[in-house]
Amino acid sequence: MGLTQRLVKVLVGSIILLSVTCRSRSWKHDYGEALSKSILFFEGQRSGKLPPTQRIIWRKDSALQDGALLIPHHNHFSHRKVDLVGGYYDAGDNVKFIFPMAFSTTMLAWSVVEFGKFMGPDLKHAIDAIHWGTEYLLKATSIPGFVFAVVGDPYADHNCWQRPEDMDTPRPAFAVSRDHPGSEVSAEIAAALAASSIVFRKFHIGYSSRLLKRAIMVFDFADKYRGSYNDSLGRWVCPFYCDFSGYQDELVWAAAWLFKATRLPYYLDYIGQNIHNVRNFGEFGWDSKDAGINVLVSKLLMNSSFISEPFNLNANKFVCAVLPESPSVSVSYSPGGLLFKPGGSNMQHATTFSFLFMVYAGYLKKANKEIDCGNKVIASPSRLKRLARGQVDYILGSNPLNMSYMVGYGPKFPERIHHRGSSLPSVNQQPGHMDCEEGSFYFGSPNPNPNLLVGAVVGGPDIKDSYTDSRADYAHSEPTTYINAPLVGLLAYFKSNPS
Repeated sequence: MGLTQRLVKVLVGSIILLSVTCRSRSWKHDYGEALSKSILFFEGQRSGKLPPTQRIIWRKDSALQDGALLIPHHNHFSHRKVDLVGGYYDAGDNVKFIFPMAFSTTMLAWSVVEFGKFMGPDLKHAIDAIHWGTEYLLKATSIPGFVFAVVGDPYADHNCWQRPEDMDTPRPAFAVSRDHPGSEVSAEIAAALAASSIVFRKFHIGYSSRLLKRAIMVFDFADKYRGSYNDSLGRWVCPFYCDFSGYQDELVWAAAWLFKATRLPYYLDYIGQNIHNVRNFGEFGWDSKDAGINVLVSKLLMNSSFISEPFNLNANKFVCAVLPESPSVSVSYSPGGLLFKPGGSNMQHATTFSFLFMVYAGYLKKANKEIDCGNKVIASPSRLKRLARGQVDYILGSNPLNMSYMVGYGPKFPERIHHRGSSLPSVNQQPGHMDCEEGSFYFGSPNPNPNLLVGAVVGGPDIKDSYTDSRADYAHSEPTTYINAPLVGLLAYFKSNPS
């Protein structure tokens, strides 16, 4: 890249930085309100028997027979059925994909580990959200040698617009096994259980120990029987949650969480022996964990400079690839300042990357370090925090449309989100069974959704800051658990550190 091109790139980055900084100063957000609502969203995504404490009351019990129908093509169970009731619907459909469910649970736990001290009364609800996930992950790993990865027929479900309370599409359960492995889904479950065990250590030591014991068992299974669930479960997970980055990153990611939970040298050795297998894409989300590994391990080993150096270097590269003013920036930004990457559900990148920035900023501050991105661009801890806050503020309404992308927050927010339960009359309003044909009418209706899925953050606008409030535009109007989970931690921090 020539000098002129670099200067233009820095100038464009500086303009974006200036616009984001100016908006952040001129807008005030109630981060506490947004935090409460971001956690409440998870209650709207619950599957199974709902507790008396359920606060989103238009949702009712659903999928109470999950686990009754097992697919026998390679899963030779001695059990006639397995209890797979519970867990979360990952997005606006009614399938339970355990890979993104586990990642969302990991991120909820990491949010509490890092920022739980700022949550106040919302800490209890955050822990409840984690517990709802871990209870299901324990069920999904309850039979030695098998890990359940999907419940529900995604093709039948996606062709049917129906309330979860009314589901009459098939609910088969698919598992990976020794002969048909799925290391990525198994290792992500291990990471979620290990991270959650750290959370519960302060509140319920017995439950914490149970989670950690299961995490160790599932990690051993994932590592010993290596292979991708793409190959084992094929059409049931692809293209929905196909693993594009391979399973090596999940194995190291799980080992990092197990090291944090146990401090056993075995897991640190495992990381050192296997990190070379992880491709450094500079990504972080339900599929790719490499940037998260580098940030997490850097913080775990901050007093061991020789061991942590490669992780620090890769984490620094990640930061410089995201900062808009950096000469090595590799992500895009909308004119309004939203971090943007190709594909659907873009807000997942804004929330996960911002979360890593906040965690790494804390590491840099404690280590008294800054990052040199070249061309006199220095990334200080405060700069990382400002970028994260700019993304959070954009989500909450500091954007060209003056629109919050969190349902129920602010005066203007998405009203026609791609979400079955939200878009159909609730059981309270219409108690009779509704089939697919009836649901199609509501899918195509121009009216706002009758039920507010409070706290749901949708996929977001396009790269030009435009947003069409349409159920059909699922890439932009569908909420997901893995968008919200990292946002919980960010909002907790900004609630107590608003300036």
